[in-house]
Amino acid sequence: MAHTDDLTRRRFLDLTGRGALVLAALGGTGLALGGCDPGEMTDPDANGLRLQPDFTSRRIATAGAIVAGTDYVWHPFPDGGDCFRLPDGGWSYVSNSEAIPGGAGYVRFAADGTIVGAGRCLSDTLINCAGGATPWGTWLSCEEYASGRVWECDPIGAVPAQVRPLMGSFSHEAAAADPVQRCVYLTEDRTDGALYRFVPTSWGDLSAGTLEVLTEVLGALAWAPVSDPIGNPIATRNQVVGTKRFNGGEGAAMSNGRLVFTTKGDNRVWSYDPVANALTVLYDDDVQVNGLLNGVDNVGVSKRGVIYVAEDGGNMQIVLVRDSGKAIPVVELTGVTGSEITGPAFDPSGTRLYFSSQRNPGATYEVAGPWGRFTTPG
Repeated sequence: MAHTDDLTRRRFLDLTGRGALVLAALGGTGLALGGCDPGEMTDPDANGLRLQPDFTSRRIATAGAIVAGTDYVWHPFPDGGDCFRLPDGGWSYVSNSEAIPGGAGYVRFAADGTIVGAGRCLSDTLINCAGGATPWGTWLSCEEYASGRVWECDPIGAVPAQVRPLMGSFSHEAAAADPVQRCVYLTEDRTDGALYRFVPTSWGDLSAGTLEVLTEVLGALAWAPVSDPIGNPIATRNQVVGTKRFNGGEGAAMSNGRLVFTTKGDNRVWSYDPVANALTVLYDDDVQVNGLLNGVDNVGVSKRGVIYVAEDGGNMQIVLVRDSGKAIPVVELTGVTGSEITGPAFDPSGTRLYFSSQRNPGATYEVAGPWGRFTTPG
């Protein structure tokens, strides 16, 4: 429910005849009207989506079908994704394919949101699960199998993708670039997985650098180098004494200078503060027993640092998670079983959220609305 002062302000703007204009401007900049929490979701719309009031949806792609207005057949098993601003004022949404073969594709939008293109930006890879965007405008696509690697891709496929072997060979899940610490955090989807960071020799160039793993000895956290990033014959997670274990690392993203990531084995949302070198649990379904967030998976973060966690199964929702552990659903896909929600990411304006349902059928959606009204707590 909106705060009282928020409703009063909106009522005033309506009375002065400027409400629509001002609200649109605030939504585009990500400014908050009272910093309200999401409310009750609507009944399912024509796309089977329950949304927040004042939000609308469209399906932009379906696995195995041509993306409207293009000649590209959307890939199967769409998974992790992100948005990239383009020089013409438009943007692209890049989406992995967690299939064999895998790879990644993209949908390109004009400045007004019209779809103007689609294509492939990564081919000849396997089980591309999640990944992450870099500050220099490339997509890191992560392969999720024992010898999986990280591939750096152009968001519209303009230049060939490059493998980044020094970022490790393991069951990669997600990547999150930290421009302040100048490193890329990496999660590992294993029941005894580790949390890694790659420190490039030169920021902006991932062809050289050091792979490190998080350790914990007598309660003290530290980063230690992995001597053999290729992991042969000893897996990367087993090379360093004291490696801290995480039960099924999943999505990862940066939120206001900290790393936020999920672990599916214990259904937790974690926060790592690199300045304080402190690790905390934001959400644990054994503590927050409201049943609102199950099957934690991919993570998306707004410009204001608001955390959105997608569910693998569960209620097929995208859930806003506060620092207090409070979980509030903002999107729910109905009428689909045996699937998961993947790839939540905002367009450059912060007013459109993209995501996919991976299976039955695989489909990718856009939800547009005043996302800026949902802010992080003070």
